[in-house]
Amino acid sequence: MAKEKKAADPKELSVEEKLKALYKLQTINSTIDEIKLLRGELPLEVQDLEDEIAGIRTRIENFRLEQKAIDTAIAQRKIEISTAQALVDKYKAQQDSVRNNREFDYLSKEIEFQSLEVELCQKKIRDAQADAETLLIEITSSEELLADKTADHEHKHSELETIIEETRQKEEKLREEAKKVETLIEPRLLSAFKRIRKNARNGLAVVTVQRAACGGCFNNIPPQRQLDIRSNKKIIVCEYCGRILVDQELAGITVEKPVKAKATRKKAAPKEAKEVKEETSED
Repeated sequence: MAKEKKAADPKELSVEEKLKALYKLQTINSTIDEIKLLRGELPLEVQDLEDEIAGIRTRIENFRLEQKAIDTAIAQRKIEISTAQALVDKYKAQQDSVRNNREFDYLSKEIEFQSLEVELCQKKIRDAQADAETLLIEITSSEELLADKTADHEHKHSELETIIEETRQKEEKLREEAKKVETLIEPRLLSAFKRIRKNARNGLAVVTVQRAACGGCFNNIPPQRQLDIRSNKKIIVCEYCGRILVDQELAGITVEKPVKAKATRKKAAPKEAKEVKEETSED
């Protein structure tokens, strides 16, 4: 059986090979970023809708608890009214058999007090019923909003799942490829690559030199530094943005060289040549 080919030791790779590996890893990560960009703001929108739906449900639950408390309070007030009314009827019956004015006045005051209790309970019931009606409106409005948000969430979640399903295989394949490339890069350099990529606004940690400028921040690069980059002898970063710079040819980008126009020698007009000849002979 043939022996399995061992992966190359990152430390044994030349600088040029390391730069090629870094650029390839950047290309793979950029493609993954494009896939994520395809999803757009959908993941955040779905998460926001889920949070909003949870908040609405909590609000409805609190409204229902408050509504239950109001119903309990109304029932309690009705019991208090029945009790007070029964006492009023009792005291009125006792007034028919009083022995003196003192007892009659006492019963009259009790009847008046219990009547006021009935009126107070009735007022509290009316206020509670008004609160219950307001709560019912709030609950109805919240349930309608919940239905709308739930439908919106289902639509966006379905759309997101479709996009994820369409790109899952491609993304998984790219991530596997990225892992293989990462094994070719020494840990210190890979860590630097990930740090630069995380801090870069567009996720570009490795860029090519384009028209004598950095492909990430577009600041000009001195000619000598361009030569160093072209030589692929050491890893060079942009002094402005900190991105790793590679030559376009190393990255496999075909650079069209400008065509130089052939210099044409303009012949002197016959008349002008004659005048020049005459001036020379006179001298």
